[in-house]
Amino acid sequence: MCEYAVYLDNISFSYEGTTVIKDLSLRVRNGEHIGIVGDSGCGKSTVLKIIAGLYEVDCGKAVIAGEKSPVKIREHIAVVMQNNSLFPLSIRDNITCGHDISEEKIWTACQNASLTEWIGSLPDGLNTNVGERGNQVSGGQAQRIQIARALCKDAPIILLDEPVSALDQDTGWSVLNAINELMKDRTVIHVTHHRETLDHSYTIYRMKGGRLSRE
Repeated sequence: MCEYAVYLDNISFSYEGTTVIKDLSLRVRNGEHIGIVGDSGCGKSTVLKIIAGLYEVDCGKAVIAGEKSPVKIREHIAVVMQNNSLFPLSIRDNITCGHDISEEKIWTACQNASLTEWIGSLPDGLNTNVGERGNQVSGGQAQRIQIARALCKDAPIILLDEPVSALDQDTGWSVLNAINELMKDRTVIHVTHHRETLDHSYTIYRMKGGRLSRE
């Protein structure tokens, strides 16, 4: 099983008494890019949270990066969410999450996330506070900060949950370009309603009835 970055074997998961996922299996090899599409509420984001070590399955087997413990799994995962998941701290703190990361690595991540020009225009630069729930930055800037955070973590598995759904078209494509930097040489699971955001590098699965089927 170590050959798989993600190994889900007949997993089931219920939320508040309702079965969301039933007998679902998925094998993802290291470096593979997987896209998961499906209607709203079909369980796509739930699968992502199981892979991220945020939910534990009711039954079946979930092994991520060779780990079964949620705490250990989270060490190998970086996530970029559709909603603004920033802390009411500085840009720097949102990127480093309190870890000791060199200035060079922070700026390299910012450059790859297309943040350097904007940050350079701010009086306080990286020390600019993003506000409560990131309300002092735009949606596109918030997504790029999340991408820089993921780049600094340098995790082998990247999870993308509708990362451009709340953005206008131009900003969305700009953020996708930054995501392409994040995806290099990594395993990627990308959940989206918008199949057009998934290029030829992806193997596509559709979520329906609590299961995945390859398209």
